[in-house]
Amino acid sequence: MDTTAASTSSTSSTSPTSSAGTAPLKVAVILGSNRDGRFGPVVADWFLGRAARHPGIETDLIDVAEAGLPTAITFSPGPEEAARLAAVSERLAAADAFVVLTPEYNHSFPAPLKTLIDWHSAEWQAKPVAFVSYGGISGGLRAVEQLRQVFAELHTVTVRDTVSFHNAGALFDDEGRHRDPGPADAAAKVLLDQVVWWGTALRDARKSRPYGA
Repeated sequence: MDTTAASTSSTSSTSPTSSAGTAPLKVAVILGSNRDGRFGPVVADWFLGRAARHPGIETDLIDVAEAGLPTAITFSPGPEEAARLAAVSERLAAADAFVVLTPEYNHSFPAPLKTLIDWHSAEWQAKPVAFVSYGGISGGLRAVEQLRQVFAELHTVTVRDTVSFHNAGALFDDEGRHRDPGPADAAAKVLLDQVVWWGTALRDARKSRPYGA
């Protein structure tokens, strides 16, 4: 399920406050669908609004529709493909943590998201990955369970708690506002708290001792 939505572009936002003497945690939020008429930008806007309220987080939205990465994995991409790849790779490498926004297509996650994942290796390692999913009755949770297996192979730590939207199109109004925000906002706070804990702990660990994959 991935129906009509407004457009979303790459953005960066910082929450109002950070812990004293601690640099904000850089969180790359990955919008994983490029399907025509996708609902993902509504979910992304909602999540970025919650992240902006959380102390110590700096977000960067990476949209697979804008990234335009080639589907054929090669060691010698052409100049245009290499430039697009480098732009995304730099942003992933700079991130301390990731939040993946995914719909569920045919019991799985979208192909462009897998393409973005497969183009990279070291950029993911020893960092946490959290998930926000949406779809029909399953809320995208089958896609998330498959993504956990994929990211385990890439030496990440996947965050236990998720945010999922079941029958997502009915949960938001025409302005992209959640009709019953309380439970979803609470779930987002739990997820963000875990992202900050893991992200900070692993950032400190990588600084003190390089990770050996």
